[in-house]
Amino acid sequence: MDRATARSGSPYEERYGFSRGVRVGRRIEIAGTAPVPVEGQPVADTAYAQMLRCGEISIAALEQLGATAADIVRTRMFITDPEDSDEIGRAHRDVFGSVAPAATMVVVAALLEPDWKVEIEVEAEVAESG
Repeated sequence: MDRATARSGSPYEERYGFSRGVRVGRRIEIAGTAPVPVEGQPVADTAYAQMLRCGEISIAALEQLGATAADIVRTRMFITDPEDSDEIGRAHRDVFGSVAPAATMVVVAALLEPDWKVEIEVEAEVAESG
């Protein structure tokens, strides 16, 4: 079975030896995706904006692997403050709502960078062609 990988440009991909996304057959896994800003930009300061950035990075990786947001079947959100859950959930709806994937939101003690409020994982399955 063919294997393809996607990169997002995050400095952690090279440093820690992982790909943003991996496709094997019809299945795609998008790694934990934090709100890493475009180079030269600051990390967004609101949980809503950070979730939008996570979605943007994840969808770009899916597209590199021949999929779209419509192929998403599951998301996992890791958040550092339960007070941000509504803001993050609203952004999740704004990014993925038309697909309505199975979703989980988990409160964690911390993420890799102290200013990150959310990190997500995405699973997708590309429909069979033909």
